[in-house]
Order: sequence, then C-alpha cells, then structure tokens
Amino acid sequence: MSQKQTLSFQAEVAQLLHLVTHSLYSNKEIFLRELISNASDACDKLRFEALHQPGLYEDAPKLEVRVSFDKDARTLTIADTGIGLSQQEAIDNLGTIAKSGTREFMNRLSGDQKADAQLIGQFGVGFYSGFIVADRITVESRRAGLKPEEGVRWVSGGAGDFEVETITRAQRGTSVTLHLREDALDYLSSWKLKSIIGRYSDHIALPILMRKEEWKEGEDGKPGEHLLSEEWETVNQATALWARPKKDITPEQYREFYKSVSHDYEDPLAWSHNRVEGSTEYTQLLFIPSHAPFDLWNREKAAGVKLYVKRVFIMDDAEALLPAYLRFVKGVVDSADLPLNVSRELLQESRDVKAIREGNTRRVLSMLEDLAKAEREEGAGEEDKGRFAKFYGEFGAVLKEGLGEDAANRERIAKLLRFASTASDTVAVSLADYKARMKEGQDAIYYITGDTQAAAANSPQLEIFRKKGIEVLYMTDRVDEWALSYLNEFEGTPLQSVAKGQVDLGKLQDEAEKKAAEEAAESFKPVLAKLKEALKDKAQDVRVTTRLVDSPACLVVSDGGMSLQLARLLKQAGQKAPETKPVLEVNASHPLVKKLDGSPAFHDLAHILFDQALLAEGGLPEDPAAYVKRVNALLA
Repeated sequence: MSQKQTLSFQAEVAQLLHLVTHSLYSNKEIFLRELISNASDACDKLRFEALHQPGLYEDAPKLEVRVSFDKDARTLTIADTGIGLSQQEAIDNLGTIAKSGTREFMNRLSGDQKADAQLIGQFGVGFYSGFIVADRITVESRRAGLKPEEGVRWVSGGAGDFEVETITRAQRGTSVTLHLREDALDYLSSWKLKSIIGRYSDHIALPILMRKEEWKEGEDGKPGEHLLSEEWETVNQATALWARPKKDITPEQYREFYKSVSHDYEDPLAWSHNRVEGSTEYTQLLFIPSHAPFDLWNREKAAGVKLYVKRVFIMDDAEALLPAYLRFVKGVVDSADLPLNVSRELLQESRDVKAIREGNTRRVLSMLEDLAKAEREEGAGEEDKGRFAKFYGEFGAVLKEGLGEDAANRERIAKLLRFASTASDTVAVSLADYKARMKEGQDAIYYITGDTQAAAANSPQLEIFRKKGIEVLYMTDRVDEWALSYLNEFEGTPLQSVAKGQVDLGKLQDEAEKKAAEEAAESFKPVLAKLKEALKDKAQDVRVTTRLVDSPACLVVSDGGMSLQLARLLKQAGQKAPETKPVLEVNASHPLVKKLDGSPAFHDLAHILFDQALLAEGGLPEDPAAYVKRVNALLA
C-alpha cells in the first residue's frame, strides 16, 4: 500500500464545494439521484468498453447498483459494479471539473440556487452534491482490468484538499460512502431511501438493490424493530423506461427521466415517446427542454441524444441522430437494427441512421407544431398558451438555422418562425399572421434586419412603410439574414428586405406620388451627378428615393447583395466579408438635401450626409475624426 497523497482541489472546484455545502440545492434529496445516475453511467461505460474487451467483466458479469446504510457509523453508501476508476482518474475526475469552459462555468454561478443547480447538472459535476448531506466522502474504486492491489481510496471533507492512496480491492467498480451531517441522519432509513429511489431513479435500467428489512418482535413488552437482513432486493423496476408501454408510464416518471438524462432541474416543455416499425425499427423518447444551456452556441460542444442498441448503451451525444439545428433536444434512441459495435464514423454512413434522423426530425417538428397550435386553441390554459412562446424565446434563433440546413422541412420550419413587427412590438407574429393582414394590393412580406429591435425600429428605411401603414417584420437575431437567404417566399408571397433594392410599393403607391417622384429625380440630376463624384470612393450609386419621409438620406444595398449589418457581423467574427459599396438614397424634399445645390461646402455636406446615413443604419464612419471635424466646421 502506498503512502497517502494530499492534493489540492482545482480552484473552481473549491468554489463550487463552498456553494454546495451552503445548501446550493433547494431540494437536498437530489444528491441520491445524482450519485445513482453516476453509478448507472459507470455500468453503461463498462458494458460499452466490454463490447471490444470482454475480459473487463472479469468473473462478475452482473451490473448493478447497491444502496446501503449503517446507522451506527452514520454512513450511506452507493456502490456499483461499473467501469471503476484508476488512481489517476480519481485525481482527475474528482479533483477537477473535467470539462472545457470551466472558467465560464464558474463565472456563471450567481448565488441563485435554482439557476446554479441547473449549471452544476449541465457540467456533469453532480458528484459534489454529496456534500449537501455529508461532511466527508470516501470513494473506493478499482478500474476494470487492473489488478486488485491497484485500487484507490479518495477521501475529502469538502474543504480545500483531498487525500488519495492505493488500496487492495477485489471487486471492480466504485463505492461512494457519505459520512452524514447531523441534520441529514433521516436518510439512514430504508423507507425514505426507497421512496426517493422510486421517485427519482425508478427508470434506471439496472437493478438498484437494498437490503431487505425484517420485523423483529420485542421481548418483555418492548417495542419491535425493523432489522436489515443479509438478503438484497431490487427496489426499482430495473427496465429501461423507454421500453415500457406508454400507458404504464406517468407524466411524473417522464419528467424525472428527462432530468436524469439531461441533468436539468426544470421540467421539459414537451416529450414524445414512440416505437417506430418498418424497414428500420427503433424506439424514440425525445424531450424539448424549457430553457437553453449556456453553451447552446458552442459549435464544438457535442450535442445529441443517447444511443442504445437493443438496450445496450452505445454513446452519449449521438449527433448523427438529429440535425444541428435541433441540438437542444434531449432523450434516447434505442435501435433494433444497428450493430452493437457501431462507431461515430459508421453512424455518418448508415442508411438506418439516416432513417432514424429523418424520423426524429419529423417527430420534433410535430411536437413544436402541437405547442404552437395549443397556444391558439380556445379554452387553453395560461400554461399551455405560454409553452411555445417560452420555447421560441430560448431556441427560436437556433431553429432558424434549419432554413439553410434542412431543405426537406423548410416550409414546416418557416411556419414555426415568429417575429416582432412595426404593428406588434412585443407579440410574436408568424408569417401566416402577417399574410392574413396584408393590405390590399400588397404583394410582398416586408422585413428589416438590425442589431437590435430598437435600431431596426428607428431606421429611416421604415418611414414610407409607416406612413402607408404597411407592417414590417423586425429581424434582429444574428442568424436572420443568413437564414432568410434560403427563404425567398412564404406560401407564394415573396419576402423582401426594405433595405435592399429600390423601394417599389406597386399598387400601394398612387399615380400622383409616382409622378412627383419622377419629376423630383429629373430635376435633381445635376446634384446627383456631383454627389456621385464626391462619394465615388464610398457609394456604389446615389439616387433619389421615395422611401424617406423625415430623414435626408439612407443606405441600401442591391437586391442580391450582403447587408451592411451582416458584413459587420462577419468582420466582428474575424471572417472576411466581401467589399461592397452601398447605395446612398436621398430625400430630394428634405431641407438639408436642398441646401446641397450651390453650397460652397458641398463636399463636406455630401460626406456628412453619407456618414449620418451610416450611423442611422448602425455602422460607424470610416474616419470618425474627419466626420466630427466636418460637423464642427458647419456648426461654427
């Protein structure tokens, strides 16, 4: 046996333990679910590794979790026959948060119990929840395949350090022993532990065993008592929840299963449980979360559902089973057709996987359509009415990615999109809603992109639309312009950006207005020629417009061009954006524009006009100092 090593926790873990030991979890009994879930995962990992190395089972092929307690020692132990830990793994896995983005994790801990508990689950550090009820934790383990004398003992009081030593351990797997605090001794009860396991861990596919209790009659008038026998009994159903008939599963069981597979602490918004038969057979149990993880936009993060083959766990985060734009979906897929040794590489090429992916996608979109439908149904409760809005607020921007990534379902996705608009600042408007209230003679769905809703709402490009009472949709998510490039029309009506091309309101503009605009453009030709010359390095063209009412000028791009906003976003992301010059449109009836003709400061006024249009659009002048100097000169 080696000497003990005393090692310090990673700084982030020390902070985390401080939060945990100060009652981070509002519901203390969650610790048991977390530790049983970890034990189940360890068994799943052994089963998966043993597909290639059967010898890892050693002489004990049975996979199980055992929960026991000792009232005299005030300890509670959760033991498994899973993959186990080597000494280095114990140091790495129990002394650090072994995930990327650790600092991000700690930065996001706010002290809000509910929010912080969600983060802990998302980072897979539920082991530390044991310190809610324990003032010391002892972990003894041996990794499958190592010699008995290569076991490890890890001990910590949840302060700044932990001890590790080598031990002899005949059995592979791990036992976690909690030395309970004075205020947690009520967990030394078979009845209480069984009730918690029944509530939180009944869905675990492995048997969870506890010692049977026997009633011993009292002697000489003394009260009887329950004693633990040497016989063990299974206290959960020990069958995969998704393999059970739907009629036998309660909504509460579905919710608890979701929390287990997702490490979430809120109920899901919706779920769908189906057995699919045909050329490809599989069972799907898919959940829509009620809130987004903090790393939703991290493209490097593995995302996807758990994959089982014939009830055997194969992998977490099987991204091939869902498209990237549905990466927020959680759940399980259990295939009857895939080989047990399937790898991520094989998943990408499998015909069966393609069928499962398409089936999962259809099912998720159906769930979202049901949520959207429930929102509008008469008699729907407040909770039902708010579910789709809650989903869209969390995941709407991700869903939009599907317009470019999933041509087969583009129309279904388009019907689920929601936007604020000039007619409805806060209420989300669907494209179908917009079409239903289009003005007579209107032949396009108009939209404007912007960095924020306020910036879009105050854009001078909306002036003629406001004057005419034409609704314009606000598109303010970063993904909007890219996504909308794949959606040219909706149910036969074209989508048109008000910041691209020349404004043409067609039948909505009367003949008198058209004639006046043509006359203004004709009389303004000499000034336009001078403006084009003055701004030749900045503007692709200068023209008179009818879209402006109160503003002197605005910037637009050609119909097929990239907006200035998207170009800015690409540059901020460190990507190259094509160098395109915008078109300057001027309001010939505006006093500032009228002053141009014959002004001795024509060149400065022209540049001020351009830079102000750029500022109104959300950009910055190429040379801010020169802009300020020109404005000051005119003011003086």
